Amino acid sequence: MGDEYKAVGGLAGPMAAPVSVDLSAGEVPIARVLAQVVGDSDRRRTVRGVAQQVARFRLSELRGRLLRDRIFEDPARLLTRLKRRGLLLELTAGSGDRTYQVPYPEELLRLLLDEAERSESPEPGPVMPVPDERAEIRSMDSEFLDHLRDVLRARLEPTVAFGRSFQVAKLAEYLKDLFGEELYFDSLISILQQYALADAPMIAPTGRTTGATGFHLALFGPPGTGKTFSIDDLIRGNPRSGVPAHGLPGRNRYCGGITPVQFLRVGSSYSGRTFNFIVPEFNDWFKYRGMVEPLKLVMEQREVKWETTLGTVGPYTFRSFFSVNYNVRVSGAQDYWTTIGDPNFAALEDRMLLRFHPMTRARFRAVEASAERLELGELEFALAAAIRDHLTLVHAIETGHPLLSGKFRARPVRLDRNLYDRLREVSERALSKTNFPKFSPRLKLRAVRLAAAAALLRYFEEPASSALTIGKLEVDLARRFYEEEIRAREGGHGRAG
Repeated sequence: MGDEYKAVGGLAGPMAAPVSVDLSAGEVPIARVLAQVVGDSDRRRTVRGVAQQVARFRLSELRGRLLRDRIFEDPARLLTRLKRRGLLLELTAGSGDRTYQVPYPEELLRLLLDEAERSESPEPGPVMPVPDERAEIRSMDSEFLDHLRDVLRARLEPTVAFGRSFQVAKLAEYLKDLFGEELYFDSLISILQQYALADAPMIAPTGRTTGATGFHLALFGPPGTGKTFSIDDLIRGNPRSGVPAHGLPGRNRYCGGITPVQFLRVGSSYSGRTFNFIVPEFNDWFKYRGMVEPLKLVMEQREVKWETTLGTVGPYTFRSFFSVNYNVRVSGAQDYWTTIGDPNFAALEDRMLLRFHPMTRARFRAVEASAERLELGELEFALAAAIRDHLTLVHAIETGHPLLSGKFRARPVRLDRNLYDRLREVSERALSKTNFPKFSPRLKLRAVRLAAAAALLRYFEEPASSALTIGKLEVDLARRFYEEEIRAREGGHGRAG
């Protein structure tokens, strides 16, 4: 990079060691915008190739550029580090706007761009599937098979009997008793997504297949709202806190600590299979350079091909699903509008069943109370084992597992006009209040899939029918989801009236 400098007592001099900016992942986009501001400042001070003054810029100029590029992170910490390293000098001024002097603009510009480049670059190494992933898949397959055999050998009759009276209302009451009215709905949707992983066909009244039950799930909002508990602890279980698993055995691949680059490599091993990938910090995946478009293809379950100078991954077709947390900073009454300022919000909303989670006073108290009851041993997960056995059996039936050949038959979910009419009432009520709706028609499609997934709970209630039907309970569930998500997008909180 050439000579680098530091400031001592406000004067610049040669540095004995290279300067490092130590960018965090969230500061990479700030660094790129700051480099543009520094470059413009350097050009402004030069007339006919001769520097006429010291380069400088105002804080308001930097913040304006960041907002224009839809970057909402605060640059203060990065600017403070640059001051401490002598790369910026803050000038005192009478106005409220801060002014920064740049002693060596060319060096600072190169330093920012070089470190941003390194932070966003894919990790080195050959672009090949992770060698142990197929062993991981075999282990998960064995876990599912062992559990299914245990159900068929020792608990088949109790599981079928449980299923004859099991429906979404019973599941909702169980979760409401555990977590309360404010929190239970997210856990309900998370468990329903587990049923939906069977990807059972949805058929129109004409008999034509028009979709399938499977859906991606995203919980979007600030940290501390209970998102990780809903998609991970409750599904895979957490022995350290005494939470038993409620989800499918051997079908949930935890992705904590995996980079999107690693995931794209791993994903090729799952071609033609259906698993669920639990990602606790999905927002971090979008911060890697060149990852947004491949991730969109993955979420759309289209053919994925990723090419770099290190090699090529794919092409392969991804048939699995995601349940993810996307942490985002929000600000009070403008929660939703701060959230959609995140450039990746639309990518998730278009491709996932997305629940928006503002941290309201009621939600804070509910999370606090639930955590206290869990730590004091007051939560009784009485139906965990029965739900997991039922879920495993229904999944095996709907996916045509050979151990169940000739015993049970896979059945589709039949859609009907009543569901769509009830959902249209919700959207029309919202549309009557504005000419410019803030919610997408895709939200209705997510509600339909949620109702179809809930119908799978009643597999053993209607053993003689050729298809599973969507009844009043499933319609009410879909309506509630639709109402709440429309309300969130309109800037309201809680359940719609």
